[in-house]
Amino acid sequence: MENKNFEDIFEAKMAKNEIIEPKDWMPDNYRKHLIRQISQHAHSEIVGMLPEGNWITRAPSLRSKLVLLAKVQDEGGHGLYLYTAAETLGTDRDELLNALHTGKAKYSSIFNYPTLTWADIGAIGWLVDGAAIMNQVMLQRTSYGPYARAMVRICKEESFHQRQGYEIMCHLSFGTSEQKEMAQDALNRWWYPTLMMFGPPDAESPNSENAIKWRIKRESNDQLRQRFVNQTMEQVDYLGLTVPDKNLKYNETKKAYDFSEPNWAEFKNVISGNGPCNKERLAARNEAHKKGEWVRAAAAAYAKKNKDAVAA
Repeated sequence: MENKNFEDIFEAKMAKNEIIEPKDWMPDNYRKHLIRQISQHAHSEIVGMLPEGNWITRAPSLRSKLVLLAKVQDEGGHGLYLYTAAETLGTDRDELLNALHTGKAKYSSIFNYPTLTWADIGAIGWLVDGAAIMNQVMLQRTSYGPYARAMVRICKEESFHQRQGYEIMCHLSFGTSEQKEMAQDALNRWWYPTLMMFGPPDAESPNSENAIKWRIKRESNDQLRQRFVNQTMEQVDYLGLTVPDKNLKYNETKKAYDFSEPNWAEFKNVISGNGPCNKERLAARNEAHKKGEWVRAAAAAYAKKNKDAVAA
């Protein structure tokens, strides 16, 4: 009966659009859903550093090196905010990272594709970070307080990342014919993987119903995907590029674009660990984690020393 009362209070807060805080009672499934979503989000941030970090030393100017370095540093910070938010739910960061490094945990499928040219860095900023913003703006109003607050700063920084990528695509699209060809090639390769970022179709998504019911998400995968296409097409037209979709066409009736679905079999294959760079990304993360072991040990020893000093 006591749990039933707590559940009633929780449901009443949901109905009133109130925020759930760490010390509040919450259903086990709500907690588990948040841990899964927030940790996958955190994993995506730190794995997402890898395809771009590969281009820091090869960026075409000092300015572009500095901007890309700042962006990659931001992504590491986003991972930190999100792991901290996940810890407020009673999970352990080491456990979360172990799940990532052993391949048990998932992260965004988009980061398992290679960055072949400098234009790919532009496409990632423009398309991938643009899709991330579309996903994340609503998370500033998610029902779990620590997650919502972490997203405020993350969204501000992601907006900078999107502008950085679009600037690169502008330089290439309005440059030489070879540069524009490079921009078009990057768009061709990143378009469908970006559409996959919003998750599977609503009818096939096992978690969407609860995410909407609990106000963890405010919009469905398909709604966000449609809005992304509508918004991005104006930018594609301005750049003079072409989306690699023969079925893409503006629909006057629904005042939105019709477009082809991504290859969902490919999505499932990549998520299952069989994408072009899955093994490379996990190997890089494991190596980085191992190299940072002495830093974590030193920090733990310093914290213990201070704690012992206070106790004395």
